[in-house]
Amino acid sequence: MKTFTTILAAGAMAALPFAVLAEDSSDPIVIPIHNWSSQIVMSNVVGQILESQGNNVEYVTTDSQAVYESVRLGDVTMELEVWEGAFGASYREALEKGGLHDAGDHNAVTREDWWYPMWTKEACPGLPDWKALNECAAIFATPETGDKGRYLDGPVDWLKHGQERVAALDMDFVVVNAGSAAALWAEIGAAEEDKTPLVVFNWTPNFAEAVWEGEFVEFPAWEDGCDKDPAVGPNPDELYDCGNPPDGYLKKAAWDGMKDKWPSAYETLTNVNFTNAQIAEMARLVDVDELEPEEAAEEWLAANQDYVTAMLAGDVPQKAMAMDAGMSEEDIRMELEAIRTRIGELMEMVDG
Repeated sequence: MKTFTTILAAGAMAALPFAVLAEDSSDPIVIPIHNWSSQIVMSNVVGQILESQGNNVEYVTTDSQAVYESVRLGDVTMELEVWEGAFGASYREALEKGGLHDAGDHNAVTREDWWYPMWTKEACPGLPDWKALNECAAIFATPETGDKGRYLDGPVDWLKHGQERVAALDMDFVVVNAGSAAALWAEIGAAEEDKTPLVVFNWTPNFAEAVWEGEFVEFPAWEDGCDKDPAVGPNPDELYDCGNPPDGYLKKAAWDGMKDKWPSAYETLTNVNFTNAQIAEMARLVDVDELEPEEAAEEWLAANQDYVTAMLAGDVPQKAMAMDAGMSEEDIRMELEAIRTRIGELMEMVDG
């Protein structure tokens, strides 16, 4: 066992009564893995914490929408990143059926929507208004989209409903799905050299906000029911005619049986609580430093031992009081040039 893990285990055991730890089942706690870096690294971070407490952990690759049904049925034990914009509907549907529950919020605040790098605003000065974007659609046209603008959405299985929004708001755009998060970053990096106007799906927290200055497109404001009731939103005949929540939650979900089968692990899960900067740093370790997720988790834990000890003891302030305890602005500035250099190297590899 690595030194940092030994230290982490000592802190974790000090934060929880030993009698409680002894009650956990020896059956493996099943943690799902999806297809974006922060979730994969965070899953390994929490998995390594649980292993340091004596639990057995198993990771399974799971669809990011179907996972809530898996948690509800007990096939998967927990979900560590429930993004309101992307997965709120699937999560709420599973909640209504029963079998899983809300295990608490992260201090992170999320946003997921259409996004553009700031050089795009020079070519379309009416941004971030969505109507101005639509008037500028021609500058985003490519051979594959003809005279319509091209919007690069997330992977198909993220279910971002880009096409539905284009139809609901009668936009002059064609939606193209990226194959992965890495494909989105490569698209932005390629456009940066010539300052080509670009609009893509993006989200926060992730490492990209430290690399490229940009803004989210401002669509009609989100209203509850916009994704379920056509009467909600400006178009009475269509769903998804509004933007995603601008200050969305990032929740954890747990199988109802977890608290009885693994009581100390459940206590740990409820105390798990990360900020935007911490989650962005987890993603950066994979997306920029190119560490394997397990290695990234080890490095993140080694650099954040004091925070993890306080978190497990329940001493981390809740969302309303929280301060970002991850990368400082100075840290970001110091690493920005190194990140840009690495992205340039990756683009050369792609071109080669």
